[in-house]
Amino acid sequence: MKVLIARFNHETNTFSPVPTPLEAFSPTYGEQAYLENLGMRTAMAAFIDAARDAGATLVTPVSATANPSGPVQAAAYEALAGRIVDAAPGCDAIFLDLHGAMVAENSVDGEGDLLARVRAAAPGVPIGVALDLHGNITQKMIDNADVMVGFKTYPHVDMYETGQHVARLLMAMLSGQAHFSVRWHRLPLMSHTLRSTTLNGAMQRAVQAASAAEAEGLPAVTVFAGFSLADIEAPCVSVVVTGASSAEGEAAAQAVADRIAAQIWTERAAFVYTSEPLAASLDRAQALAENAKRPVLLLDHSDNCMSGGTCDTMDVLQAALARGLRDITVGPLCDAEAVQTLIEAGIGASVTLALGNKVPLTQLGITKQPLQVSGRVLAISDGAYTATGPIYTGQRCHMGRTVLLDIGDAQIIVTERPHEPFDIGVFQCVGLAPAAHRFLLLKSRMYCRPVFEPLCHATVECDSPGVTSSDYTLFPFKQVRHPVFPLDLL
Repeated sequence: MKVLIARFNHETNTFSPVPTPLEAFSPTYGEQAYLENLGMRTAMAAFIDAARDAGATLVTPVSATANPSGPVQAAAYEALAGRIVDAAPGCDAIFLDLHGAMVAENSVDGEGDLLARVRAAAPGVPIGVALDLHGNITQKMIDNADVMVGFKTYPHVDMYETGQHVARLLMAMLSGQAHFSVRWHRLPLMSHTLRSTTLNGAMQRAVQAASAAEAEGLPAVTVFAGFSLADIEAPCVSVVVTGASSAEGEAAAQAVADRIAAQIWTERAAFVYTSEPLAASLDRAQALAENAKRPVLLLDHSDNCMSGGTCDTMDVLQAALARGLRDITVGPLCDAEAVQTLIEAGIGASVTLALGNKVPLTQLGITKQPLQVSGRVLAISDGAYTATGPIYTGQRCHMGRTVLLDIGDAQIIVTERPHEPFDIGVFQCVGLAPAAHRFLLLKSRMYCRPVFEPLCHATVECDSPGVTSSDYTLFPFKQVRHPVFPLDLL
């Protein structure tokens, strides 16, 4: 038995000015792609483990994942998709670790087009797909997969388990024990990422309904929150069910998809996040910090690099300093030019420089001015650390050269590369203890919470003009099909 296993992940924010060339994926090929995933918590790692247990011969043409950013460059898409397609003929099964919300310069439906090409290259071969909870599902994706399963957690901590789920079903197909097909229901609902957490609220209830349907016998049921910061036809919520390929099984799968979709639609308002004014958020944070013995966590969710943010906007920090907040730990802020200046100055040096706000938000028509700051260089690091979890446990992370800058009222971690603060290693690599400060300002939505919320007294979400803002009025949607909630109140 010969199986193809590949990973090709990108969540595309079509409003992001951050480019996505081939090198953004840091791709590995063949044996190196295989070795890179061994022992990791990726869906591809689960595929590898399942295939090895079954005694299969593995073909691993590529493992490639890039931080969310703008549309994937056409040459990058063709190079990576082409390796998967070229490896498909002659395989007995195909396992793909994808995201579900990829847009390329030459493909508005990155995963759908890839799956169609794989199906054409290997007709009749079972295809199983593991997807992110934020996938924007399309009919082409549904038509070209036999098994489709998405994460059930956000923050995402079940990537490996999702891969195991796909592998279990696809192996059943290979052994002749079962035959599957995929049914779905997409709603005209653009959910906000801050309302797609599975820790509480309407999304949690929807995922619980999906899990209950699985417990009652459905092979796989996933609620996809969608990724709304993509100007495509339907960056929307979907319910996807993998069921038996018989007429009875397909009818049962569709009925479950429709039922859970109806539940979501009834609660549609709960999938919408309304940001409070930044000044009000900061006033609330200051009040919370007055008698607190632990930091107040400030989440700058308008500039989250894991949703396509530039990781360099200064609005929240600038407003916090102007309102009198003190003893703020910030990190990381991406400004390669500033890193070079600070490293040249050296540890202990006093420096005045322009910081942040250097990447124009062209799709939003916004250009910001860098913030002039004066401070002292406290530490210099290579910016490398190993994630201790629970997210990306064991993964080696690289922020590029990293500097800790003290500007008096704030200590700022400045990096060469955008990086989501999902692990304490972000701070430990420069010798900083974030829990020792009054405020902790992170450019994050959800990934930081499992690690940093337990260290903090309270969490305050802060919005401002940025390419991951929760304010849909900032985004010039042109391709989205109407009517859709909440752009149109249905």
